[in-house]
Amino acid sequence: MADKPSVLFVCVHNAGRSQMAAAWLTHLAGDRVEVRSAGSAPGDRVNPAAVAAMAEVGIDISEETPKILTVDAVRESDVCVTMGCGDTCPVFPGKRYLDWELADPAGRGIEAVRPIRDAIRARVESLIDEIDEKREA
Repeated sequence: MADKPSVLFVCVHNAGRSQMAAAWLTHLAGDRVEVRSAGSAPGDRVNPAAVAAMAEVGIDISEETPKILTVDAVRESDVCVTMGCGDTCPVFPGKRYLDWELADPAGRGIEAVRPIRDAIRARVESLIDEIDEKREA
């Protein structure tokens, strides 16, 4: 792992789960980790319920835009996290691949998105702990 590890979050539309995960990691780890997110079929915009749910916890993702998943994004990342959406990432040796089973917030109201947001935060916190342990080893 490089001096500054990098994490890529992937979901189909890069409009909900992966955007929230990237925002949490940026918020909680600061500049200690390089953060990316992408999708295999990016949506037109970030899910408004995801934007509202993150705003409730003081994180603004309203200016984020869905991005296309590229081979380079995977190659440049130490950890690739798919978000339980069946997406597959190109496989490169030495990368860590995780799949987080999470409900899709698409088409759901903020009441349904809040628990997804909170589950993502818990997983991101665990991921930060794992990254920190690996860096200290």
